[in-house]
Amino acid sequence: MGAKFTGEHEDGAGVSNDAHAAASSGDANLDTIEVSGAIKWFDAGKGFGFIVPDNGMADVLLHVTCLRRDGYQTAYEGARIVVEALNRPGGLQAFRVVSMDESTARHPAQMPAPRTHVVVEPTSGMVRLEVKWFNRIRGFGFLSEGEGAPDIFVHMETLRRFGITELRPGQFVLVRYGNGPKGLMVAEIRPDGWGDAPSSH
Repeated sequence: MGAKFTGEHEDGAGVSNDAHAAASSGDANLDTIEVSGAIKWFDAGKGFGFIVPDNGMADVLLHVTCLRRDGYQTAYEGARIVVEALNRPGGLQAFRVVSMDESTARHPAQMPAPRTHVVVEPTSGMVRLEVKWFNRIRGFGFLSEGEGAPDIFVHMETLRRFGITELRPGQFVLVRYGNGPKGLMVAEIRPDGWGDAPSSH
């Protein structure tokens, strides 16, 4: 029955085809169950995310094609959502969005919109820095060059521009930075070796 979701969260390939094919088929006899829960995370760049069901079941995969088919552009972390889900061999997958309440969502409203985010001109060469801390919900964090050196601010929008969705404290990254309105800011960021690319968890 089409592509199977194997549980490899880092790779949304195949998942979308399965859901889209099921949706396009118009099969009224699909074995769906209604699931209520909250958005765990959703990455529009990757095209998918996960719902934490209220009943303690395993996370439900939510693909962007499902969202957009039902009139939603994205899903914010913490938003309440009700979906009809298909039980796939690899787990539950949202098939239709019944409703979504964003009043409980952790909106990135505190973050500047992408168009207004400050773009910094790099003044440094490519340097290897350690992640001091990063808060995905607040949308920013700080990197460190070491003891006594000033912290370097990194914004979520900068991460997204370079295809990174998350940073972990203690992780090393390669960056160029420059002077922003409130101090040093990351202008460019790369994983320090592909093996250290951030996990989706």
